[in-house]
Amino acid sequence: MTFTNMKNITLIGLFTLVFASTCVAQFGIGLTVSNDLYNRYQNPEDDIEYTGSGSFLLNLGVGPKIWLGGEDFSISAEAQATIGLFGLAIKDFKGLGSASFPLIGRLNFGGLSGLNKEGKFGWSVGGGLQFNRTELYFVSGDFKDQGGTRELFKTYVGEFAYGFGLSGFTAAGVLRIGYNSETKANTVNLGLQYDFNIPKLKEIANPASAL
Repeated sequence: MTFTNMKNITLIGLFTLVFASTCVAQFGIGLTVSNDLYNRYQNPEDDIEYTGSGSFLLNLGVGPKIWLGGEDFSISAEAQATIGLFGLAIKDFKGLGSASFPLIGRLNFGGLSGLNKEGKFGWSVGGGLQFNRTELYFVSGDFKDQGGTRELFKTYVGEFAYGFGLSGFTAAGVLRIGYNSETKANTVNLGLQYDFNIPKLKEIANPASAL
C-alpha cells in the first residue's frame, strides 16, 4: 500500500467519523444575552490622551448562538453586539458610550452544554476575536481639537464561564479578557450571560417531550 493510498484512507476515515458524530449530535440555535457588570477597554496607544474607558452595570448585549453536541458536552459559536451606555474615562472625560462585538467559539461542559434536559451546573472555555470602540457620543471639543479620534480596534480574547443550565436555558458568570500584542490594546468584560436554545425551550411546552 502506497503512502498516497494510506493518506486517502485516513482522510476518508476522518470525514466518516466527523459525519457520523454530526449525525448523532444534537443541534440547537437561539439567542445569547449579556449584561456586563464591569468592563474596561484600553485603546491602542497614542500620544494624545488617556486611552482607557470603563463602565459599570448598564452594559447590554444580544446576538445569535448555535450549539452542536450532547447533554454533557457541546461546541458553540456566538456573536454579540454590546453597548455600554455610560462608558467613560474618569481620568479625563472625552465622551460617553462604548461598544464591543465579540465573536466567540466555546467548549461547553455539563449544564452549560445548552442541550441537557436535567438541571445541573457546568462550565465552558472559549476564545475568539472582539472588536471594540469607546467615546461613541458627546465627544468633547478639546479631544477633537487635539486631533483625537476613536475607531474600532481588535483584541484576541479568551473566556471562562461557570453557571447552571436546564432544558435549553443557561445562566452563567463570564470573564473575558483580550489583548493585542501589536497595538497594546486590551479589554476586560466581567458579567452575566443568558443563553436560550429555542428548540430545547419548545420541548418544555410540548407534552410529548415528557413521554
